Order: sequence, then C-alpha cells, then structure tokens
Amino acid sequence: QLQLVESGGGLVQPGGSLRLSCAASGFTWNYYAIGWFRQAPGKEREGVSCISTTGGSTYYADSVKGRFTISRDNAKRTVYLQMNSLKPEDTAVYYCAARPGSTIDRSRCTDDALNNYWGQGTQVTVSS
Repeated sequence: QLQLVESGGGLVQPGGSLRLSCAASGFTWNYYAIGWFRQAPGKEREGVSCISTTGGSTYYADSVKGRFTISRDNAKRTVYLQMNSLKPEDTAVYYCAARPGSTIDRSRCTDDALNNYWGQGTQVTVSS
C-alpha cells in the first residue's frame, strides 16, 4: 500500500521560498502520478500542480505558474514542490496525493476524487 508523508512547510515572509517534499513508501510508486493540493481556511481544496510517473509531464494552476516547480525523483520515491515568490494567498495546508495512471491535464490534476492516497498535509504560512 502506498503511503505519503509531506514535509518542508513553515512560516515564510512574502517573496520568500519553501521546498515541500512528499516521500512515498509502497511497491507501486512508479504507476502513480503525484499531485499537490492545498486548502486554505474557509476555501475548497484546489489542485496546484501534478507530475506524471516519469516526470516528463507537469501541470500548474494559473495561480502558481511561473513561481512553483514540481519535480520527481523516482529513485528516492519523492516528489518536490519548489515554491518561490510566495504570496500571502499561498497560505494553506498543502497535501500530496497519488493518482493511478500518468495522464497529465487540468481535469485530472484538479479532481481530488481521482486520488487513491493522501498525505497528512503540511502547513505553509506566508506572512510578514
């Protein structure tokens, strides 16, 4: 069974950077696309970014495009989300999730119901 553990969240000033990690355990890691979702207080969970099984295809929500970069190290069973130029509106709990298959498009990367496994979440707070 696939398990996911996020790390790397914290408090950062506007304009700062953080790198989130999502470490997986289990035998079928290479069969899953991995996505990052976030949920701010009082808001619905939204898909932020996702990456294919090989790392060759990626998706970014418009709100983070050009500032966030997703990457994947299959040897380490880890996906990263590098977040630069952070804004107060990026404040949220960030979750990684695993979805079977490798197709990367906006529909699949933003539908949280397609994901079989979820991490516990890591808090990101952007504030001065």
